[in-house]
Amino acid sequence: MRSVAAGTGLLAALTLLAACTRAPTPVDPPPQPTAPAVSPTPPCTPEGIRITETGVSAAMGLRAMGLELVNCGNQPYELRGYPAVRLRDADGDPITVRIVPGATGITSGFDASPTRVVLRPGGRAGAALLWRNTVTDATVVATEGRQLDVAPVTGRPAHPVTLDGPIDLGTTGRLGVSAWKRRDPEPTTQPAEPSGPPSSAVTPDNPL
Repeated sequence: MRSVAAGTGLLAALTLLAACTRAPTPVDPPPQPTAPAVSPTPPCTPEGIRITETGVSAAMGLRAMGLELVNCGNQPYELRGYPAVRLRDADGDPITVRIVPGATGITSGFDASPTRVVLRPGGRAGAALLWRNTVTDATVVATEGRQLDVAPVTGRPAHPVTLDGPIDLGTTGRLGVSAWKRRDPEPTTQPAEPSGPPSSAVTPDNPL
C-alpha cells in the first residue's frame, strides 16, 4: 500500500510541476533584408528605341534632368534635333508649358545646335531638360509636372518616361530642351595593313 501511495504522490507532484512550468515564448525570426526597389526597364518600342530619365541635378533653383535614348532595335536609328516633350499633372491632364529649344532665358551652355546622330544597335544618345523652380507671383499656382511623354523628335511617336520626382517649374512656365548628342564615341577605323612586302623580304634593294 505504501508503494502505491508513494507512486500516486509522485505522479501528483509531477503533474503540478508541469502545470506551473511556463511554455517557452516563441522567438520571431530576425527580419530579412529587403532589396531596394528597382524600376523595371521599359520595353523596346515598335520603332526600336527606349527613352529613360537618368537623374536630376539641382543648384540655386536650376534643375537639369538627363534623358537617354538607346537604340534597342536591330537597325541604325537616326536623330537630328530636340526631344519633343509634353508634361502632364498627377491626373494625366496636359500642362501648358512653353518649350524652349536650348535654354534661352533659363541658363547658358545648353544652346548647341543639333547635329545628325546615327545610332547603331546598342548605341546611346543623351539630352537634357532644364528649368527653374522660381516662384515670382504668389497669385499663380506653381506648376508641377508628374508625368512626362517624350518623342525622339517632333513628328515621331511619344512614349511615357518614368520620373523619379516632379518637374517643379514654379511660376516660370518654361522648360528648356537640349539637342540630342551621341553618348558613345564614334567607331574608330583601324589603319589598313601595309600591302607591300615586309622589310625583311628578299628584294633587289635588300639582298640576302
